[in-house]
Amino acid sequence: MSVKWTVLKPGSTAPSSPVPAATQVWKPALGNHVNHQPTDSAPPTPQSIAQQTSVLYPSASAALAYLSSHLLPGHDSWSSVPLAQSSTEYQLPSKLSRRFHVTFTQASSIVVIAIAVLVHLLRPSPSVYRSASIAPQRPFSRTCPNNNPLREQPPICTLAKMGLIDDARKVAAEFEYPAEEVNKGVKAFIRQMDEGLQENGKSLHQIPTYVTAVPNGTEKGVYLAVDLGGTNFRVCSIKLNGDTTFSLTQSKVAIPRELMVAKTSQELFSFLAKQIESFLKTHHNDHFEKHHQRRKAGEPITNEHFFQLGFTFSFPVHQIGLNRGHLIRWTKGFDIKDTIGKDVCALLQSEIDALHLPVKVAALVNDTVGTLMARSYTSPGKTGTLLGAIFGTGTNGAYVEKLDKVTKLKKEKDSGDYDASTGNMIINSEWGSFDNELSVLPNTEYDKALDKESNNAGLHLFEKRVSGMFLGEVLRRVILGMISDGKTQLFKDESSGTNDVHSTTTIADDSPLYKQWGIDTSFLSVAHEDQSAGFRITRQALDRDLGIDAASAEDAEAVKILVEAIGKRSARLSAVAIGAVIISTGNLTLTAGDAIDDKDQQVLEEEIVDIGVDGSLVEYYPGFEDYIREALREIDGIGAKGEKRIRIGIAKDGSGVGAALIALVAAKKESA
Repeated sequence: MSVKWTVLKPGSTAPSSPVPAATQVWKPALGNHVNHQPTDSAPPTPQSIAQQTSVLYPSASAALAYLSSHLLPGHDSWSSVPLAQSSTEYQLPSKLSRRFHVTFTQASSIVVIAIAVLVHLLRPSPSVYRSASIAPQRPFSRTCPNNNPLREQPPICTLAKMGLIDDARKVAAEFEYPAEEVNKGVKAFIRQMDEGLQENGKSLHQIPTYVTAVPNGTEKGVYLAVDLGGTNFRVCSIKLNGDTTFSLTQSKVAIPRELMVAKTSQELFSFLAKQIESFLKTHHNDHFEKHHQRRKAGEPITNEHFFQLGFTFSFPVHQIGLNRGHLIRWTKGFDIKDTIGKDVCALLQSEIDALHLPVKVAALVNDTVGTLMARSYTSPGKTGTLLGAIFGTGTNGAYVEKLDKVTKLKKEKDSGDYDASTGNMIINSEWGSFDNELSVLPNTEYDKALDKESNNAGLHLFEKRVSGMFLGEVLRRVILGMISDGKTQLFKDESSGTNDVHSTTTIADDSPLYKQWGIDTSFLSVAHEDQSAGFRITRQALDRDLGIDAASAEDAEAVKILVEAIGKRSARLSAVAIGAVIISTGNLTLTAGDAIDDKDQQVLEEEIVDIGVDGSLVEYYPGFEDYIREALREIDGIGAKGEKRIRIGIAKDGSGVGAALIALVAAKKESA
């Protein structure tokens, strides 16, 4: 439909003929017409056109409002002269006058508006992301956008949260553990190692294990291992192939709750012995039946007819022999008072004998010692493993020490026999209790609060800064501290305009954030590794795991900064323990030139220092080993060249394979 525009000359008035019932009002460059119902008010103005357009076409409203206010002359009233009355009945006057100057300007304004809107509608519109799962990564310049009305939707203004990242970095700085502090920690660790070797009751317990040799991968035979480490009991048989490989068969059963709090030791250990019997009938029935036939026939039974068993018992014991250890206290939900102070190996052996099983409890095993043994058997190198370490739910280390340094053995009246021919003994350091005096350990307000509310306040302070069980709790307390700070904008939005998902962040009332131990360390792994656009993965984890809905990209970035600081401190503290053991045992006394082939800068195999590690942190936490190595290079006495000589390898199943290997060592000792 074509539209004619009538411009009236001065002194003339609008035609007396009535305006049609539905007059076509021109809407610039929008391709349609709007029915305008006649009223008694003045004819439409450019402002009224803009208002009508903004209702039907919101995307163009900003442009119309902008041009209307900047290009049109300001008028409080329209006078009696209609600017543009659409009609085919009107004729264009042939003479113009001064009055025409005003209406021409106004008409020109509408034309300009039409052109601007047309250009706006023809250019491609940017996609608008409404979902956090598809939100693109924006540069975090934290500056407000230019108020350009021709943009369909301006970027989110983040001035309201511009200080959040800086606040997160300030808190993260509290967890920095610089090279100077690392070296102080190493010196203190070595000093406490020596103190623990001389007498009991020190921060580092330095428990003698009576294991005086480590395997070299050539061992053969079939051995049993059992593991009582918590709410499950595991029975294994391990076939050592003699070529650093092995085959393992196992079964696992849950400990009935009533047996964990039984009145007598006999109830629990009888149950354990019956599980061993069931395992033998299932997986070694021939051996089991022959043993019973031999016993019934009265034939002589020698030590060779028995399976040698390693007993992994992950509770505090005072070990006084290779297969002797008195329970100090129960943990992990067990509470059988009758067992305290008794030899746990003897208790198990008594119930095994009652069932006439061909099994002998040959060794009492700590899982960390087992890790060392398992790594030494499977290590590809020519040298034995120096250290077995666990960095998981808890942390601990066992290492090979020179026997003449373990002077407290000579002072203990109840110490058992051991093979002194090797000149070595494996020491269970129990390094989780390193520096309980807090002479060198970092101690933030979050560490203090965590320790105060733990069930063993003042103990295992090194473990509370390193192990996976506690890292999530440290993060939880840091986040709560920032939320409670009225000046920090973590998980706070003034409006949806300060959040890039166009909503406001909410925290569920029952969020794990408000519960002690509510954050698992797996959350830290996810956030630390997140490289997704807009930290999408971290935001999904916040929603899924912590009940924090519509977290902004800045919120997620702040959490990632905190996570990285806490995880890195844990790894650098771990390096303190590893570095102290390496230096104390003198395994890096050779010069770098003696240890490194200058032709290709390859470390000579015979100069490798082998470390076996196990646990979720060192195996799965992103960059954990890299952070350890970074700190090792900063330690005086190791340095960059010394760090290259350190080989760190995963040692799996120390409580199974390691326990079997210790049973092997015990059997050799007895037959010697």
